Amino acid sequence: QVQLVESGGGLVQPGGSLRLSCVVSGNIFTIVAMGWYRQAPGEQRDLVATHTSDGSTNYADSVKGRFTISRDKNTVYLQMNNLKPEDTAVYYCNAALRQPQGGNLIYWGQGTQVTVSS
Repeated sequence: QVQLVESGGGLVQPGGSLRLSCVVSGNIFTIVAMGWYRQAPGEQRDLVATHTSDGSTNYADSVKGRFTISRDKNTVYLQMNNLKPEDTAVYYCNAALRQPQGGNLIYWGQGTQVTVSS
């Protein structure tokens, strides 16, 4: 039973900062990658940032230079600086876990609301 639990969302003014956290627990063999996605009202769920097991990272163009993804064992973080109103969305944590027999399974967190407004 794998669980992803997110925290850190909330209301912040434009230009402010937030740090999101996501902890994965349960029957974990190997974490291949973890990432963050977001979905704004009326929009599709889009990639924000990913972190792979070799330490490589990728970011959406809209957040480069403002957001930083990092990982410490079973926890992934998203540091969000200089937040803009267009960053308002539900943010979802994602993990790809390798099974002992091979192959990967994808898991999602419950989502956490981030609202950027003055």
